[in-house]
Amino acid sequence: MHDTYVRLFGSKARINVYSPLEKGDHPELDTSEFLETDDTLKYQSLIGSMQWVILLGRFDIATAVMTLSSYRAVPRIGHLDRAKRIVSYLMRFKDACIRYRTNEPDYTDLPERPSEWDRSIYGDVEELLPHDAPKPLGRTVVLTHYVDANLYHDWITGRSVTGILSLLNQTPIDWYSKKQSTVETATYGSEFVATRICIDRAVDLRTTLRYLGVPLAHRDVVFGDNESVVNSSMRLDAKLHKRHNALSFHRVREAIAAGYIQYFHMPGKTNPADVLSKHWGYSDVWPTLQPFLFWKGETAKTLLTPSSDQRDHT
Repeated sequence: MHDTYVRLFGSKARINVYSPLEKGDHPELDTSEFLETDDTLKYQSLIGSMQWVILLGRFDIATAVMTLSSYRAVPRIGHLDRAKRIVSYLMRFKDACIRYRTNEPDYTDLPERPSEWDRSIYGDVEELLPHDAPKPLGRTVVLTHYVDANLYHDWITGRSVTGILSLLNQTPIDWYSKKQSTVETATYGSEFVATRICIDRAVDLRTTLRYLGVPLAHRDVVFGDNESVVNSSMRLDAKLHKRHNALSFHRVREAIAAGYIQYFHMPGKTNPADVLSKHWGYSDVWPTLQPFLFWKGETAKTLLTPSSDQRDHT
């Protein structure tokens, strides 16, 4: 990434940046001049390189890059400045990588959920298992998924953003940050859409791991920070009051009724999926990021405390 930046711009990226974009930034509102052809190609090259960086594990820049990638065809000067800022952030934390923790999460304190879904409209539904998957071998693993939605993320289109972070035991294995395909008018709707996307990705991940011969726990655990959505999903007697969310409502509840998903509420401030749904500030998410991204080298550097100026502006 550093070499690409130097090749494109002839100088090193600054390293005094503590978040990919400024907290609450809205690149869609940028009104600066459009880039010339040469600079447009540089912008496209940066975005492409950063998408590879995300694939290799730096999910902390996923939302910023996803947002800026919308302007690859006709970017503005302000968009290029933001792309340079993301590179600067990467250079500031250039040794960050996925932190591998193979021990299973302890969910013994989670409350029991109702198990009489066979009395519901979903009947005696079960998880569909691949008939040609190999016999699982080794230790059983637990899949955990954190999900969040940022309502009205894009002020031009009104689209919300879904953020999902999936863990195998306690190690990040899959991440997702993308604008939703529909415009939702309330947090309830955007969070239900996000949860449905999370369930679909959980099913795909469970199927993939089964074909790899990995033994899975009976249920995946999903955490979300919208209590109304969690209650509407988990309670047998819950009713749907927003009909346009019917498909997401029933998709989520059917997965829970089938017994391979459990859904729990957690505080928004500690939801790691926030990193994948919003443009965040360093001081807001550092306690959340630290367990998942490990900075190699001197241990003291992982306890870096930003100055008041950094807290205010990044």
